[in-house]
Amino acid sequence: MNGPLQGFRIIELAGLGPGPFAAALLADFGADVLRIERPSAVRGVGELPLRYDFYNRNKRSVAIDLKHPDGIATVLDLVEKADVLIEGYRPGVTERLGLGPEICLARNPKLVYGRMTGWGQTGPLAKTVGHDINYLALTGALHSIGPAEQPLPPLNLVADLGGGAMYLAVGILAAAMEARQSGRGQVVDAAIIDGVSNLMSAFQALRHHGSWQAERGSNFIDGGAHFYGTYETQDGKFVAVGALEPPFYTALLDGMGLSNEALPEQYDRQHWPAMRARFATVFKTRTREHWVTEMANRDACLSPVLDIDEAPLHPQMQARGNFTEFDGTVYPQPAPRFGRTPASLQRPPPAAGQHSREVLLEWGLSDTQVTALLSAGAVHQSGDR
Repeated sequence: MNGPLQGFRIIELAGLGPGPFAAALLADFGADVLRIERPSAVRGVGELPLRYDFYNRNKRSVAIDLKHPDGIATVLDLVEKADVLIEGYRPGVTERLGLGPEICLARNPKLVYGRMTGWGQTGPLAKTVGHDINYLALTGALHSIGPAEQPLPPLNLVADLGGGAMYLAVGILAAAMEARQSGRGQVVDAAIIDGVSNLMSAFQALRHHGSWQAERGSNFIDGGAHFYGTYETQDGKFVAVGALEPPFYTALLDGMGLSNEALPEQYDRQHWPAMRARFATVFKTRTREHWVTEMANRDACLSPVLDIDEAPLHPQMQARGNFTEFDGTVYPQPAPRFGRTPASLQRPPPAAGQHSREVLLEWGLSDTQVTALLSAGAVHQSGDR
């Protein structure tokens, strides 16, 4: 693997959602990510073909029975060689397995032990179930998103991926840098509710200041302001407007043919509902393409709202090469971009246990040891994808 994390070794105890996504980001950057999966996963077939398992790109897979004592011993042998371990189980599960942070750090004092949960390792909800929408609901973020009538979940981008995976990845990198200086690892407790709360910091500040209303659809970037929102066009499509600054707002009005009319001051909240209705009427008179063309040479902050199929075809996306053919499908390119050590897509998602023998040998076990583990059922080897 190439990239800025080349030579960096990560063990991922297989899970779902933000943990695997964080590990995939680090794998894109060149880390050697070893995904440890259940032996049953070798025989199982997921809902989608492997090529669509995007969160497991660039990884290798070893199938280990974590209920077999030799399986746990094998994982601990791997821990000694790793820089990072990532797990996303409920609090206390890895401790019961014999893979908790105390045991792992005793085997490898430099290890960064990354823990990904929704509620965190502590607190009254720590061991209860939940999903993205539940974590988002507790932070105040879900209440703030959507029309006035009801909150709407923003896919799982804000909680699972934004407040979870991204914070886990950043925390791991920070702890790994410190470990290389101090020689001491540590636990990174990445809770989605912590990350989303941190993402909400600016809005908390505005609320404390008194310049943010608790009601949805009444603020300048939650759809309340006429100059920041989406509008349907004549052809049933939509445009997005984000003309926050006065010069951009002036350019937008000019493109809409409203620049010479007597209009209220841009940030006068009492006129926002009427101005939103007026904008809606104007935008409905022309197609989406008309408005995109009309605003093309103006600093009006207007963009077409593209659907998921249109997005890869946009000239800006194509100029940046944001999507690429990989393993028989279309992948988003790794991000961000590095000038000297670029991230890349090099390995398609593996079948569970596809690399068991290969990785165990590479990570220091002998051929005799690996053969014995396979014979005992502690480790399983699958065929190729």
